[in-house]
Amino acid sequence: MTVHQISIFLENKYGKLSEILKLLGEENIRIIAATIADTSEFGIMRMIVSDPQKAHTILKNNNVSANLTDVLAIVTGSSAGSFAETLLHFTKAGLSIEYMYSFAINGKAILILRTNNRESAREVIRRQNLEYICENDLIKV
Repeated sequence: MTVHQISIFLENKYGKLSEILKLLGEENIRIIAATIADTSEFGIMRMIVSDPQKAHTILKNNNVSANLTDVLAIVTGSSAGSFAETLLHFTKAGLSIEYMYSFAINGKAILILRTNNRESAREVIRRQNLEYICENDLIKV
């Protein structure tokens, strides 16, 4: 139900993103999904990768500010309104979505999200019988 995500504090400087991607590529770490939120000074890059523990170690060893966190990975439809229908379950339970991004894999739309209460969110997933993806499912692809 949860997957490890790497969050990287990224300076808004020419070539910084390329440096990080090169480090991961040299270690044969595949990026499954990624998003960047930025300001004029810095950005936060969030990634789901094929080997999160190894990626975290590599980044830390290269003085990159990175954190490993658990996020939820929920399968949803890709038709108009599908994301809204899925997120409505969390809204009805009084949960806030701190951030979300999505990607498609094997014909399935996957929502990566973090809520203000992970345990309550897990309960919503169980109660609503929502399909989810585990980290091992992503790494195999």
